[in-house]
Amino acid sequence: MPDITPQATLENAKVFAQPFLRHVTLETGENAWLHAQAVSQILLDIGGSEAMQAACYLVYTCEHLNKPLEVIGQAFDENLASLAVETTKLMHMQKQTRAATATAHTETVRKMLLAFSRDLRVVMLRLASRLQSLRYFAATKADVSESMARESLQVFAPLANRLGIWQIKWEMEDLSFRFLEPQTYKETARLLDEKRTLREDYVEQLREQLQTDLAKQGIKAEVQGRPKHIYSIVKKMRGKDLGFDQVFDIRALRVIVAEIDDCYGALSWVHAQFSPISDEFDDYIAKPKANGYQSLHTVVRDASGQAIEVQIRTQSMHDKAEHGVAAHWVYKEAGAKGYAGVSATGSYDAKIAVLRQLLAWERDLTQSEQSDISQESAAILSDRIYVLTPEAAVVELPQGATAVDFAYTLHTDLGHRCRGAKLDGVMVPLNTPLKNGQTVEINAAKEGGPSRDWLNVELGYLTSSRAKSKVRAWFNALAMMETIARGREAVEKLLQREGKTAIKLVDLAVQLGFKSADDLFEVVGKDEYSLRTIEAFFKPPAPELSTEELLHKRAKAEKTPIGGVLVVGVDSLLTQLAKCCKPAPGDAIGGYVTRGKGVSIHRQSCSNFQALVARNEANDEGRVIDVAWAKEKSANPRTVSNGSSNSNSNSYGNEVYPVDVVIEAADSQGLLKAILEVFSKDKLNVIAANTQSHRSSGGDTAVMTFTVEVTNSARLNKVLSQVLEVQGVRSARRR
Repeated sequence: MPDITPQATLENAKVFAQPFLRHVTLETGENAWLHAQAVSQILLDIGGSEAMQAACYLVYTCEHLNKPLEVIGQAFDENLASLAVETTKLMHMQKQTRAATATAHTETVRKMLLAFSRDLRVVMLRLASRLQSLRYFAATKADVSESMARESLQVFAPLANRLGIWQIKWEMEDLSFRFLEPQTYKETARLLDEKRTLREDYVEQLREQLQTDLAKQGIKAEVQGRPKHIYSIVKKMRGKDLGFDQVFDIRALRVIVAEIDDCYGALSWVHAQFSPISDEFDDYIAKPKANGYQSLHTVVRDASGQAIEVQIRTQSMHDKAEHGVAAHWVYKEAGAKGYAGVSATGSYDAKIAVLRQLLAWERDLTQSEQSDISQESAAILSDRIYVLTPEAAVVELPQGATAVDFAYTLHTDLGHRCRGAKLDGVMVPLNTPLKNGQTVEINAAKEGGPSRDWLNVELGYLTSSRAKSKVRAWFNALAMMETIARGREAVEKLLQREGKTAIKLVDLAVQLGFKSADDLFEVVGKDEYSLRTIEAFFKPPAPELSTEELLHKRAKAEKTPIGGVLVVGVDSLLTQLAKCCKPAPGDAIGGYVTRGKGVSIHRQSCSNFQALVARNEANDEGRVIDVAWAKEKSANPRTVSNGSSNSNSNSYGNEVYPVDVVIEAADSQGLLKAILEVFSKDKLNVIAANTQSHRSSGGDTAVMTFTVEVTNSARLNKVLSQVLEVQGVRSARRR
């Protein structure tokens, strides 16, 4: 497309739009064509570019085109088409929010304006359009909905204020107030002893006189008139609980000088020429406000007794007051002295401040390339998006949200069953990021749950923390159900073996100290509760022994080596198996004589035992002794202790020994169950288990520690070799 001038673009937009708009009536009752012309003029008055003026006409044509972005893009350019379509989306979404309560509606509109403010032209178009609608209602005396008037007063006017578009701000405030409180508006207008034109003429005369007189005193100053508006006067009267005759700044001047010394020089001359009101002087230069605002404020009376407010400040103070992050709005709307207004604190104010800083680049935004500053600011402002349901309800989501996030925002069950999505009627992948103003339709299965892929950050299915927590909760509940089912199965099998199937599971759980049967099944399913405890519950208590039987049993026990271990050359010496290495029959073992606790039995490969041997040799203590497993008495004890015995694995009897094993594997669903099945198949009882998952470059790794009861190490080694055959297992070893 050949380059055309901005003026030609504007004229072409008028020609393009007129057939669509000339017979169309807007929701407000205005003719669409006349409304677009008036909005274009407002934008021209505030310095809007020709592209923005052209967009005024194209915005209202979007609803008459099947593919407005494509059609307008071909007729003009993609930039102008995007501006028209985005503005139309914002208009449409604002209509949907008007059914909400006043507070919720106002907050939603504020957020939507911020969401669309990445292109400031969208906000500027909405400001100008709203002002024209208010003008239309005022001119035709048509009824205005309270929601529109309040939205204009509480959202659009403050936004115009922050953007520095004063004529829109003041006019919108007065018109909105007129519609909301017509009687108060009329009464205040009556109380003003002069018409606005006369007031402005009087202020202009004062401005010229003061600027001339200060120049004669050698003070170079720029004096600005500040005529007040009806809404501003009423707000101050209400906020400070003042009567009309106590509002001193109905007529106001602002004096801007170069240096601080000139501020006080100008103040001195003003007080010499007029009669100051002593109680109405504030030195915010010597003592700035909390927000950093600096200026001299005084109120004086002229020869006729009329009050005039005068503000005096340097240019740098003025720039800070006009363009600072929050100073101007805090003073005018939040109430520096405590009168009611709109709070300017928080993230919303910070974003509005960025909007104001971006105003200088409004014309640059019509170009394809933007400055680094505008790009950075756009990123700050784009943390939320607003999309629509098929019923046109507005849904707020974080930037980057997907259709899955949208589904979970509407309802948890809808999120679980989400299987597909349409954006503006077009099927898209579920991980497609949503954009402002899109209509989202969810295709859901009748039943089912989420996919584990949704929790994979790299795949980008979920952005909102709420949706992520709902998906995690679903899988946690599923895992709990599987654990409980596994525990129930184990308990029921035990009851069948014990011939106790008649007992109620709930009663059994309560008798074992659990609140419910599921609580029992859960700990059994997690291998945190041994089935042997349940077996012991069904065994009758052992009969009481006579004194003679007790003495006989004790004497027999004293002759039996403790822990199944014999100390070579010594009878009935107390022994204990070391907890650090948990030896079992078949392990090469060694003994260390402790102080007061007998002989501690270690695996010879135990690092603690090797340290004890080294210390024993260094100090020649003679505390390391030879030991052997009791069942190997017939063999050479020294040979057994060195681990070279070829004893049969069953020669150690039925006594069991707890040993720790560590298994590392690629984390996957069903891994724990598969490993436990190997132990169960070989009838090894697992009495404790602990699992941890670690993330690495190679994927998630599960590290599992089990304590199992074995009769000998040879049998354990055989089982560990079978564990290594489980898919995903990388290593299985004794700890």
